Amino acid sequence: MSIKRNYPISVAMASYNGEKYIEVQIRSILANLCEKDELIISDDGSTDRTLEIINKISDKRIRVLQGPKLGVKKNFEHAARNCSGKYIFLSDQDDVWLENKVEKMLEVFEKTGCNCVTHNAEVKNGDMTQTIIDSFFSHRKSGPGILKNIYKNRYLGCCMAFSKEIKSKILPIPNNIEMHDQWIGIICEKYGKSVFIDDKLIYYRRHDNNVSNMNHYPLFKMIRNRIVFVLEFIRRVI
Repeated sequence: MSIKRNYPISVAMASYNGEKYIEVQIRSILANLCEKDELIISDDGSTDRTLEIINKISDKRIRVLQGPKLGVKKNFEHAARNCSGKYIFLSDQDDVWLENKVEKMLEVFEKTGCNCVTHNAEVKNGDMTQTIIDSFFSHRKSGPGILKNIYKNRYLGCCMAFSKEIKSKILPIPNNIEMHDQWIGIICEKYGKSVFIDDKLIYYRRHDNNVSNMNHYPLFKMIRNRIVFVLEFIRRVI
């Protein structure tokens, strides 16, 4: 099935000192986009060559914003807030999109009427020479479910897209929760339908400079994070 669309989509990228990988990532994203689509990059004050590299790509679909300099959650929020497309795709600065990522995800949106799609990923090392985890879904036992994802987050931001209509429910992202992807996924489940697909549509790059990590926090911090999340969730939906 090939999607024939008359609407634009947006990609929200948060960048910060990403000179090592960002050009490869941007070019892999642009290869997925149509002429009317947009890539919104919120840069949180990079001090390396990140902005120089972005500007040299010189593509009219790219729009660079000055980030709020309040950390990765608020940087993603800033990018998403400025997106105008029917669907908003989240993107890290250091992964690689496969060429059919957007089309595959739009097929799911159109077929199911859901408001959030999350796809699988192959986890690679920094220079892309080794596969660390063949299937992120299998590793994390990924799938929908509000209680399931509060207990243990299975959402991965760089593999997610959501509909523009749900943005007003998602934003603002609470300051004191751990990360944005869990919040977005669970809010989408509360107000609609979230679908997980097993297609591996990016190479998820893990290296020394990743903002997030795949290790467990100490027990006390894990419990605290869950309590904070639940309280913020209740405040938002009541």
